[in-house]
This record gives sequence, C-alpha cells and structure tokens, in this order.
Amino acid sequence: MSKAINVGLIGAGYIAGWHAEALKLTPGARLAAVCDLSTSAAEALAAAHGARAFAALDDMIASGAVEAVHILTPPDSHAVLARKCLAAGLHVLVEKPVALSGEETAGIASVARAANRHFAAGHNFLGLPGYQRLKAQIGRGDLGRISSAEITWALPLAPLRSGPYGLWLLREPRNLLLELGPHLFAFAHDLFGSVTVSGVYLGKPVTLPGAGIRPQSWRITAEAGGVDIAFNLQLIESVDDRSVTLRGSSGLARLDYAADVLTVTHENTADLVLNPFLRQMGAAWGHLREGVGNAARQIGSLNRKSPYALGFVGTFEAFYTAIREGKPLDPRFDGMAAEGVMRAIDAALAVMPNRGRETWVPPKAQRNPKPTALVIGGTGFLGRDLTRALVARGQDVRVLSRGAHGPFDDLPETVETCAVSLRDEAGLCRAMEGINVVYNLARALGTTWEDCLDNDVAVSDRIARAALAAGVRRFVYTGTIASYDMSNPQTVITESTPFAQDMTDRNLYARSKAECERRLLEMQRDHGLPLTIARPGIVVGHGGPLQHWGIGRWHGAGAVRLWGTGDNPLPFVLIGDVSDALIRMGESVAAPGHSFNLVGDVPLTARTYFNAIHMRLGAGIRVSSGNLTAMWAADAVKSALKTYALRRPGVIRASLRDWQSRAHYAQFDNAKPKALLGWKPVSNREEFLQEAVDRAGLIGF
Repeated sequence: MSKAINVGLIGAGYIAGWHAEALKLTPGARLAAVCDLSTSAAEALAAAHGARAFAALDDMIASGAVEAVHILTPPDSHAVLARKCLAAGLHVLVEKPVALSGEETAGIASVARAANRHFAAGHNFLGLPGYQRLKAQIGRGDLGRISSAEITWALPLAPLRSGPYGLWLLREPRNLLLELGPHLFAFAHDLFGSVTVSGVYLGKPVTLPGAGIRPQSWRITAEAGGVDIAFNLQLIESVDDRSVTLRGSSGLARLDYAADVLTVTHENTADLVLNPFLRQMGAAWGHLREGVGNAARQIGSLNRKSPYALGFVGTFEAFYTAIREGKPLDPRFDGMAAEGVMRAIDAALAVMPNRGRETWVPPKAQRNPKPTALVIGGTGFLGRDLTRALVARGQDVRVLSRGAHGPFDDLPETVETCAVSLRDEAGLCRAMEGINVVYNLARALGTTWEDCLDNDVAVSDRIARAALAAGVRRFVYTGTIASYDMSNPQTVITESTPFAQDMTDRNLYARSKAECERRLLEMQRDHGLPLTIARPGIVVGHGGPLQHWGIGRWHGAGAVRLWGTGDNPLPFVLIGDVSDALIRMGESVAAPGHSFNLVGDVPLTARTYFNAIHMRLGAGIRVSSGNLTAMWAADAVKSALKTYALRRPGVIRASLRDWQSRAHYAQFDNAKPKALLGWKPVSNREEFLQEAVDRAGLIGF
C-alpha cells in the first residue's frame, strides 16, 4: 500500500473542521499540518488531529511537512494562496468559490499546469453518492431526453438578518452569488456542459445596518447542452430545499443533495384507477429505500458519514486518487470545471439588475469620533444595538472587531471600528485609552472545557486586566441567566441566588460564563476592578434570530422542539430594553459591585410566542414538546459513543438538571435593576409583540 499523502489545511475556521474529519475517512490521505494567522486556532485544530500547527504559510511550505493543501481562507485570498502553493510544488484543493472570477480561476489552472500539479475545486456536493447514482441513471437513459432542470438552494442565511455583518459574503451584493452560486452552477456544468446565462431576477431585498441593500432571492435563467435551467437561490427563513430536479421524456428525478436522497418517478401503463396509486407507491418506496439506507449508514458510522461529510469524502477521494496514481483529475473537480463554473457566475453578475449592483457609499465624516465607551463584541446582535443606543444618547463609541469591516459605516463621525485581537493584551490596553466605560459582550463557544478556558475565560481575564491597566471608570460584563439552576418551577431567582458550587455537570456555555464571573469578582475584590455584571434573559427584537436556541432545538426554519412542554412563562426581554439597562449600568453611581438579571415584564410562554409569530406573520412553524428526560438520555448515549467509540477527549455530559434548566422553569424577580438603575422594560403586551415579532424581521420579508 502506498504511503499516505500528507495534507495541510490553510485556514482553521468552521469549514476546516469538516475537512479534517473527512480526511480521516479518505483513503491515502493524512492531515499533517494546519496553518492559520490565529496561532491558537491552528494549534487547537492541529492538536485534535495529531498535526503540526503553523502561523505562517511560508513556514509550513519550508518545513516540507505537506504534499497537498486545502485552501479554506476567505475567497478574496484564494487565488494568491493557490498560485503560491502550486508554484511551491504542492497539490491544491480550493474551497468554493475557488476565486473571484473566471479569469482568476484560469490563472490558477495555468500555474497548476506549469508546475505539473493538481488543482481541484471544492465543489463538495458533486462527491455525494446520490449524485453519482443520478449521473448513472442519466447515462443509462433512465430519464429519457432531459428538457429542463431546476437547481435550488433555499436555506436561511441568518447573517442577513442578525449579523455578523462584517463577513466577506455580505460586503457586496455580488458576494452572495460568488459564495453560494458555485454549488448550483457546478451541478449544471457537470451534467450538461458550459452554461449560458440569459437573465437574473432579484427579490426579497433586506437593508443591512450601515451597508446598504442585499437581495435575498435570486432567480437565474440559463441553458446548457440544450437543457433549459432555472437556478433558484433563496436566503430567507424558509423550509430547507437544496435540490436538483431533472425533467426527462420518460422520468423525473429529484436529488435532495442536503440529505443525499435521490428519488425517480416514472409513468406506468396501468389503467386510470391504478395509475396514480402505483405512481405514488413507487415514489413512497423510493423515499423509504433512501431513508433506510441513509439511517443505516449514519448509525453504522456514528454519524461520521452524514450527507454533508460524504460530499467532502467523495471529493477528497477523487483528488487524492489522481495524485497517488498520477492520473488526470476527475472532470467534476478539475481546473476546466472550476473555470467553467466561475465564468458562468461572471455572466450572471454581468446581467444582474442595477439594484443588485448597488454599492452603498457611506457618508463622509466631518469630524473624527472621540469615543468614551468601548464595546467589545460590538458587531453581534446585542453589541450592534448597544452601540447605536449609545450614539443615540450622544456618546461616541469605539467598537472592537476582528476586521476593519463592521455594521457602522453610516456613523463615521460617532463610531470608530478598531481591529484588535482579544489575545493581544497590549493592544487591548491601547484600545482603552480615553475610554470611561468598557462593555464586554464577547463570548466564545467551545467544544471542550479546555476550549472554553482558552477562548472565553482567558479572554475575559485578559480584557479585565487591560481595563485595570487603562484605569477605566466602569467595566460592564454580560454573563447569562443560563448559569443559574432553573430546573425547579417553585424557585424565584434574584441576583442573590447563587450559582452551584460545582458546575462540572452543566453545559459548557453556562459553566464558562459562570467561571468568567467568578474570576472577575476576584479581580474586583483583590484589584478594584470597577465591575458590574448583566445577565440578560431570552433576548428578542429587531435583528434577532427566528431560530433562537434559548427556546428550543431547531430543525430548519420551519420546525422547533421546545425545551419542555412550552407552557411555562419564559424570561423574554427586548433587545432595546437590554441596551438601555447596559447604558444605565455604565452611568449609574449605584451600579458598581452589583449584578443585574435583565428579564422583561411580559412573561410569554414559548407556545404563546410562536402563536404570535403565526398570527402576525403567517409563519406556521411546527412546534412540538420536548421530553427533557428523553433528550438527556439520548445525549448521554451520544456522549458515551463519542468518548469510547470515537475516542474524543473532553466530551461533556450535562446532567438532567442542566437539561431541565433549558426550559427556564424557575421564575425571575427583576426588581433590583428597576430600583437601582431606574430601568423600565416594556410592560405592555401589544407593544412587546410589535417589537419582538412585527418589527423584528424574523423571516426576512
């Protein structure tokens, strides 16, 4: 057996985890290195897979540790990184979009040919087993002559409604098609050849804060190989439909590529009575066969072979087989296919209506901001609202961001965006110069307790030390009511209610936030940190998500399983009321040394909330009760399998009490913020629903 090919990942973000796991299932390939500008991110991913970590690409190349790389960075860096790696003698697989244009893609392919190295496009859905079966049926003529195709990506894109808005795909309207279009165009190009675009329709516009309008609906008409094609891109809160539908002279095929389910419908020769029955029974049998097959595969692999994972595995197998055998790359993924897909997208962008081309130009500042408030986590849901609320009260604000892009370009005279790493303590100190009040809204979600200690708790400590060194007047930290034990309906929680002494059986978010609070209180006691703690409830309102996981477990945009029966009052609070309370904490002389539970005065149940969404928006979300004991038991089984079968270290198993706390059974007394801060949350039910539902933009249109 030939030696495994050593692989390096360039970029350690979300998608890198999928690549790393898929490489485990790919014969003849081994993850050997991870490179990312964030040393901690590279080290964390590398450690989990027994690989080496690098902070610089030049160092990884010079080490000789890898023979091939996957480029997983933001799309505007793909072309330059790909050319560099190919010229250095490495084989290269690039996540979609492989570049920003067909011309850039052709340039990568040219370098690959000159270097005699493979260049592959990460069109991962073409690697699905179901797609291979579809191609086989077409090849056998099972569908007859195909006349039309409809290729759809209908999946909610939450950042369009709730941020973060600094992502590359939201910087310009065209980026949405560049990011998601390759999934659709790759199917068409592989099935029918070069795609000729005839028209583009844009709909469902949404206005992003400080960044102009973005279309949420794209309909593109095209033709390829004599087949009429409609590409549908829908990014609103709707039922997930990612499918390829082909209509032929003797059959209709539908591939659900998100679930790897292929069903084919044929006409039959029965009489008029039996004809529709047999047709539907045939469709039912096809769904049953696909469902049982997928379930057996996922159970047998402990969910390592989910449909999404299988797409990556199929892509990687084609790539590494070609490298090992010294053969041409599978035409699904080669440079010609990559260029064809990107040139078709170029053509669609060229005929895009004017409103899709609009590049919002921010107003020019007549003065520079003079910030006295610093918001860390200012590009998130709460941070955006707090920043704008501070500006509305006459304050200039400095916002810490991971990049130069933020949602405040319309406020150049009052908001200053500062790109500082939360791991750079000296940089944090400089960012706090001239600042009176620091609002730390930052949080990080880890998969192990070690992740939380590094990415959340240590970051909180570092920010607080910087605040002490800078001599800020007030330090406001946002914890969470999730750190309380809310499992008992008879309990009334106040700020004097303690967290449990032992939090090891709680979920990582609740435990991590509680540990942050404990350490900050130590800094207050020992070093005089001017600390005030806010613990918001279930925050709703404009810019907030429809799929709020504080209420239940979501299964797409159209179905939610509640934490519990959904009949108990929940601690809802409006985003505007939370921002108002945070500002009062920064201003009030009575606030330092205190914590405040920010829970509103309109205690809706989960079912009442979803009934209001149905009645006021017409969004009939399917709501079902959740048996928390059954959920806890299922989680216990999953934890055991991850620990003993998959041998993953640091797996957390939450207690039954923790699961019951997710239903928010306990009640909250919000008298303290009212008394000490003069806080007056909305108490009128109709006014609350107008803000929480009518004006919240929950479904995008």
